[in-house]
Amino acid sequence: MAEESDQERTEAPSPQRLEKAREDGQVPQSRELATFVVLMAGGSALWMMASYLGTRMSGIMRGGLSFDPSVARDGDIALTRLASLFLDAALALAPFLLLVAIAAMASPLLLRGWMFSTKAVTPDFKRLNPLTGFKRILSSQGLIELVKSIAKVGLLGSIAVWLIWSNLDAIFALSLENQDEAVAHMGDLVGRVFLLATGAMIFIVVIDLPYQLWSYYNKLKMTKEQLRQEAKESEGDPHLKARIRAQQREMARRRMMSEVPTADVVVTNPTHYAVALKYTEGKMGAPRVVAKGADAVAAKIRELAAEHRVPLLEAPPLARALFRHTELGNEIPAKLYAAVAEVLAYVFQLRHYQQVGGAYPQAPVDLPVPPELDPATQSA
Repeated sequence: MAEESDQERTEAPSPQRLEKAREDGQVPQSRELATFVVLMAGGSALWMMASYLGTRMSGIMRGGLSFDPSVARDGDIALTRLASLFLDAALALAPFLLLVAIAAMASPLLLRGWMFSTKAVTPDFKRLNPLTGFKRILSSQGLIELVKSIAKVGLLGSIAVWLIWSNLDAIFALSLENQDEAVAHMGDLVGRVFLLATGAMIFIVVIDLPYQLWSYYNKLKMTKEQLRQEAKESEGDPHLKARIRAQQREMARRRMMSEVPTADVVVTNPTHYAVALKYTEGKMGAPRVVAKGADAVAAKIRELAAEHRVPLLEAPPLARALFRHTELGNEIPAKLYAAVAEVLAYVFQLRHYQQVGGAYPQAPVDLPVPPELDPATQSA
C-alpha cells in the first residue's frame, strides 16, 4: 500500500519541475483569453476608427474606380496606379493592424509572460501518428474543447443575431444617407456590434481560465518518489552529504589541533571542556580562541598541550564561559577580559619562573567570570 501511494501523483509540482516544463514549452495557456484580448482590441480599434477608415477606404475605392484614359492606354501607369492604391490602403489600415498585433503579443503577459523555447518548435514526428491524433480528439480534453467550441459559437452567434436584429432600423436607415455619412455610420455600427458580441466572450474566459490553470498544474503533479529523487539530484545524496560534512569536521578538527602547540594557555573544566587561548601583543586587540572542545576533543587538546608544554589551568567557570560564548578564531568577549588577563599574567609569570627561576607563581583562583556567562550558573 505504501509503494502504491508513493507512485500516485498527489504532490504539487516543485519549482524545478515547473521551470523544466517552461523550458520545454509547457506553460499554462488559454486560447479563449488570447482570442478575447485580440478581438476586443480589434473591435475597440474598429469602433474608434470607423469614421476615419470609412472615409479613407471610400476615397481609395473612388480613386480606383474612376476612369482615366491615360491609365487605360499604358500598362506601366496602371501598375503604378494600382501600387499607389495598395500603399494608401495599407497606410490607412496600419494603425488598426498595429493595435491588433500589439494585443496579440501582449496577451501572453496576462497569464504566463513571454517565452521562447526551441523545444516547443522542434519537429516531433510522433505527432504525425494518426492513432495518437484520434486518441487526443477522443480524450476528455478533446471533448471539453468540443463543448467549449459549440458553446462559444452558439453564444456569440446568438448575441450577434440579437444585436443585428435590434439595430435593424439603423441598418435600413443607411440607404437614406449620402455616401460619406452612410460609410461612417456603417463602420461605427459594425464596430459597436462586433465589440459587444466579443464582450460576451468574457463569460467563456471566466470559466476557461481557472480550468486551464487547474489542468496544467494537475498534469505536472508529482509522486512522492519523484520528489525524493529530485531532492537527491538537486541537493545531493543525504548519505554522501553526511560523509562530506564528517570529512569537513575532521579537517577542521585537525586544523584546530595544529593550533594547540602555538597557544599560550589551555583553560580546562578540568575534564569536560578545554579552550586554548593565544595572545600576541601589538597584533591582536584581545586574546583569541585557537582551539576548543568537549569530552574526547577536550582530552586530545589537553594531551597536545602537555606534549608541547603549553600551560594548563583548571578554571571551570571560565572554561565553560569560553566554550559557550566564543567561536574559533574570534576574540574573547569583553566581559571576560578581566578573568583572562589574570590567566595570562599567571602564564607570563610562569614563563619567567621557568627561564629565570625564583618564586613559583600562584595559580589564580575565583576568576571574575560574570554569572550570566557561566552555563552552570544559568542552569542552576
